[in-house]
This record gives sequence, C-alpha cells and structure tokens, in this order.
Amino acid sequence: MPSLIRSGDVRETEKRSVEIQSSPLKRRLRSHSTTLEDETTTTSISTLLNLYSSEKWKSARKSINSSPNGKIDGVCNGSEIRLIKSPRKRLSDCFPKKPKWNPKDSAQMSVVKEALHVSLAPLAIVCREDEQKRVFEFCKTSIQEERGGSLYVCGCPGTGKTLSMEKVKQNLLDWVKEGGFDEPNIVALNCTSLGNTSEIFNKILDVYQPQKKVNHTSSPLQHLQKLFSQKKQSSSEKMMLIVADELDYLITKDRSVLHDLFMLTSFPFSRFILIGIANALDLADRFLPKLQALNCKPLVVTFRAYSKDQILRILRQRLAALPFDVFNPQALELCARKVAAASGDMRKALCVCRCAIEMLEEELRDTSSTMNLLQQENTSSAQPKSHATEFLAKQETNIVRVDHMALALSRTFKSTIVDIIQSLPQHQQVCSARSIS
Repeated sequence: MPSLIRSGDVRETEKRSVEIQSSPLKRRLRSHSTTLEDETTTTSISTLLNLYSSEKWKSARKSINSSPNGKIDGVCNGSEIRLIKSPRKRLSDCFPKKPKWNPKDSAQMSVVKEALHVSLAPLAIVCREDEQKRVFEFCKTSIQEERGGSLYVCGCPGTGKTLSMEKVKQNLLDWVKEGGFDEPNIVALNCTSLGNTSEIFNKILDVYQPQKKVNHTSSPLQHLQKLFSQKKQSSSEKMMLIVADELDYLITKDRSVLHDLFMLTSFPFSRFILIGIANALDLADRFLPKLQALNCKPLVVTFRAYSKDQILRILRQRLAALPFDVFNPQALELCARKVAAASGDMRKALCVCRCAIEMLEEELRDTSSTMNLLQQENTSSAQPKSHATEFLAKQETNIVRVDHMALALSRTFKSTIVDIIQSLPQHQQVCSARSIS
C-alpha cells in the first residue's frame, strides 16, 4: 500500500518552496525578466505609434476600401476623405466650369443658336478619323501613281460624309504642296444641281480641258473616253478629282450615266479620280456586280450611324467654344441616347438641342408674363408681394434642363400618324386603334 503523506510534511514542503521563490537570486532573475518585457513592450508600442501617426488606422470592417463603391481618392487626413464620384457627377466634371449664360440676352442667344446650327462646319471633324484616313490614302496612292480610280462613300443621313470629304480635300492639298507634286484639279459637285444627268460629263470636260471646244459630231462623254484612252499629250494635263455628292440622283432607268461615269476611271491612261457620295446603303450592292464586270469596281467606305458617345463628343466640341454653360450635362446625355437609339443622325441631335433652347425661351416668356400679372394685381390691391411673386422672382432659369430636352425630344420624334389619330373624334380613334392593332 502507498505511504500516506502527513499534514506536517505538506506544510514543511510549502514552506521550503516559498523560501526558494523569495531567495535573492530568484528575485534578481524575476526583476531582470520584467525589465526586458517592459522594454520590449515599450519599443513595440512606440514603433506602432510611429507607423500610424500619419494616417488614422481603421479596422477592416470600417475601412473604406472594404466597401464595394468606396475608394480613397487621396491620403486620409483625419476625417477628410474624398470618394470617387458617382457616374452622374463624373459626367458633369467632363465639362469645364464656365459661368452660366443669360438667355434673356439676345446677343448670347444668337451666338448659341449659331453654334448649334447644321450649316456651321466645325474646325475639326471628330469621330471619323478612320474613314478620313482610308479616303486620303486612296487619293494619295492615285496621285502618286498617276492613275484613275473610283471610291464610293455611303452611309445614313447626318453621319458626316460631306464634312469628312471637305477635310480630306484640305489634307490632300497640304500633302501635295509638301511633297512637291502637281496640284490636282479638285471639284466638288452636288448632283441635284444638275439640270440633266448627262450634264455631269460637261462639267468634267470643262475642268479637264477648259478651252476645248467639242464638235457637234461627238458628245462630251465620247470626247472624255477618247482622251482617257490616249497617253498624256501635254504637261498641263493634271490629275482631276471629282467629289460627286448625292450620287444616287444620277440613277436612270438604264443606269447608263452611272456606269459610264465609273468607267471613265478604268481607262488605261485615265487621270480621273471619282469619289461618289450617297445615302443609299444598297446602291453599291445593286451596281457593284455590273461595275465589277466592267472592270471599274469602286472601293466602298461606309459611314456608320453615330453612337451615343460620339454624339455627346460632337456636342461638347461645338459647345466648348462658348464662354458660358448652356446645357445641363444630363440633358445632353439624354439627347445623345435618344438620337443614337432612333437614327444616329447628328443633324437631328443639333435640331433637338436648338428646340430645347426654344423650350427655355417659352418658359422665360411665360414666367415674365406671369410675374407681370401678379405684380399688377399686387399693385392694384395695395398689398405686399405674394409668395408666388417672390418665388418666380427668385427662380433662376438660365440653363437648359432635362425637362426642356425631354419636351424637345417628344416634339421632334413625335409621329405624324399619332397627331392625325389624336385629332379625330373619340369613336374614330378607337376604330383606328383597332385597325392598327
């Protein structure tokens, strides 16, 4: 059996352990370890304070980076933290901050309307750089090799075809002067101005040989065919570039004028470059097989409809020249989205913006007339100004808002069929709606 420990032995053992722990050696060891721990703790705390003294530490739960939409825009100094702005605020930041305009000023109003007019050609043609480059390279190659060629530019109305060709002509003249080439004869022609479709050959002959008299036995077309079938006879014969706008106007029943025009570029010694512009997208599909069989297939460059971003960029470019803000950024974005979804016609977007300015003018006229009536009533009744008069006096309508743009869009894209149906009596409106459905 194990021996039993007596209570006196237990007390004696506890007494010895207390004496050992309270000995001078143990006390020195304990004090030394305590000093080391205190120094280590002090050093670590001071290091952490130095690291986080410049920035305020936050937990991962409360950190801005932990939220999906938050992001530090700079160094956090206390509570001064800037976040990335919402898309709506970023849109307003795209425009340089300018003073707002005074729509009651007739001079400022005329300047704004002129900047948004369709007939005003901007200094730089944006969003059509690729198409301009293709046309420019085509013309440059033809001039370098001194041979004829044809190009067909097609696209929906209001996609910058005519403006781009004007820019290409200017770039081509600058390139010719820098390269030391003979300057070609460049003629811009609108086919709708021709009295007869075959009159275009008279125009080409007058440019190519202005002093040449044509015999009555041969037509201008036959004379051009003879010229382009022979070698260059004199050094005065330059390359000729004809930019024919509204080319689909030359379509006849037998399509002979259009075929003969493109065939002039395919003769062995032709120095004639033709650029045809038309809105018909299927014109090339209808005539390309025949032109390919005649060995005069043109190069096709398609101008696609403007997108929302492109329309917005062009509107900003036109408004950037003004010394004041005219449109709310959200109003311009609404116009760009609606026009891009409907047709992508830039001319339509400019018309909508001008219509929105007219909506602002109507609102200003209504506000001024209402204020005059209220002032007359207050003057006749010898009473102080009413709350409505004070509200109208304080209201500032010096910018085109979203509601103005929405009203302009509804008026521009409103269908004439809907107007006719709404003008009918109620019974006939119901019958017409049933017949349409």
